[in-house]
Amino acid sequence: MTTPLASLLGFVTWTLLLLLTIGAIRIGRVLSGSATVGSFPGGERHGGERYWRLNRAHANCVENLPLFAAVVLVGAILDLGHPILDRLAVVYLAARVCQSLTHIASGSDRIVSLRFGFFGVQIVCLAWMLLLTVRLSGL
Repeated sequence: MTTPLASLLGFVTWTLLLLLTIGAIRIGRVLSGSATVGSFPGGERHGGERYWRLNRAHANCVENLPLFAAVVLVGAILDLGHPILDRLAVVYLAARVCQSLTHIASGSDRIVSLRFGFFGVQIVCLAWMLLLTVRLSGL
């Protein structure tokens, strides 16, 4: 398995872990009687601040996963192995996890700026991976 494919699986694993955490919280609230099954309306803010941040962190992962997957899968299909692609994929995944953790942790201006920095790293990595993939494929 290539490093970019392993990073893609890591991204999926991280996204699933966030989803399972949300599910566990919801199930716990329902079983404890502090919420009903209908207490979690989609697209509407509900629950405490940290819980809502967890929901948004998960949504951010779901929104960005297809972009990363597309670049990684095109590279894999075309068998474009390159050490820079490997490093960029690992950095992208690390920045994604850090962005999620800072998103969940706080909404202070300082943390939001840090979170945006992690997002910027992901954008640079993804754009670089895309350009390198196009170049290596000869398109």
